[in-house]
Amino acid sequence: MEQSKLAQTRAWAREELERCAAFWLKNGMDPVHGGIYTCLDREGRLYSTDKSVWMQGRCAWAFSWLCRLYGPREEWLAAAKSCLEFLEAHCVNREAGGRLYFTVTAEGKPLRQRRYCYSEAFYAMANAEYYGVTGDRACLERARRAYELYWALIHGAPDPTGLGPKTIPETRSGHGFGPPIICLNMTEIFLRADPERRALYESRAAQCAEEALRYHMREDLRCLLETVGPDGEAMLELSEGRVLCPGDYFEGGWFLLEQARRSGDEALRGAVEKLFAWGLETGWDEEYGGLYYFTDCLGKPPESYDHDMKFWWPQFELMICALTLYRDTGKETYLAWFFRALDYCRTHLRDEEYGEYYGYLHRDGTPTLPACKGSTFKGPFHILRMLGKVETLLGEILEGAQGEGSEGANTD
Repeated sequence: MEQSKLAQTRAWAREELERCAAFWLKNGMDPVHGGIYTCLDREGRLYSTDKSVWMQGRCAWAFSWLCRLYGPREEWLAAAKSCLEFLEAHCVNREAGGRLYFTVTAEGKPLRQRRYCYSEAFYAMANAEYYGVTGDRACLERARRAYELYWALIHGAPDPTGLGPKTIPETRSGHGFGPPIICLNMTEIFLRADPERRALYESRAAQCAEEALRYHMREDLRCLLETVGPDGEAMLELSEGRVLCPGDYFEGGWFLLEQARRSGDEALRGAVEKLFAWGLETGWDEEYGGLYYFTDCLGKPPESYDHDMKFWWPQFELMICALTLYRDTGKETYLAWFFRALDYCRTHLRDEEYGEYYGYLHRDGTPTLPACKGSTFKGPFHILRMLGKVETLLGEILEGAQGEGSEGANTD
């Protein structure tokens, strides 16, 4: 692959990041109540004023992270601070042990509390990243408390909301892939932002990676099961037990690759190479391109009505994982898959006229109508993270190639 193409793609990613960040800063930020609206139509107009709590954390993290990557910028810091302050003032259920709500009104009145605790995870990540940029110690303390709460909840602590599990534990219980893999990503952020507790985070990162693969990676089925029984046993008689989410192969994959790089665990990288191949086998649509949202490990009908749609985030995670594998292995097949996924995103997801990327496509790659740029579940998080990761990964790859070239010249 010519270095010029990599350099051009890197420059494009940086320009695209500016374009997408500007879209959300212009259309999403709430100057009255604080925080961010994410329910935006194709043109960036608001279609619902309810606010997604986990999106407040995701957006605060994303804009803080951009400051770490490219240096503090007033509008990015202001956006992160606004989301963090809105979270602190309105989204923490202090009567339920610091659990966070899932949605609130525009002004911050609570609407919905959910069982799963991803809002807490993104709240922790956002406060930790913001602390790393600003040194605001109060944010570090909030981050630590939320991190410990999340850790306790995913390891069986009673939910202080009193909601309890979805199913009766005596009848059915098990493990989901999401909790440990999100915790691995969160722990990576804490390793960087909170070095005072590095030993703790290193231990937990290793534990998360081990649990995610031990319970969910199935060599016999060549797949990554989303839900398994208490001892990691497959529950193939259930639709839930056969569900595969191709996007999770790749998002979880690059989280695991970062852990492998930190720890020097070659076996872990090898496991991700298997997951990458399996994810494409089960998830890539050879007729229309793009990754399906859900598939079934035995080829049976998935119960989810949106299973054959093409959501935005799995395509982005494929790009990050492919480029990370190329950086770490030098295998051209991964670079080829990066560009294949990039071409799909540019052709079908990117909106040339109004900016940003569509969230939801039909199987054939056409946007759902009316098209939207955001929802309770879609905001600037995945697009900014993908573009920032792609830009920095391409920089590392180009710098590595230049270094190899210099060594060769010296040897000759």
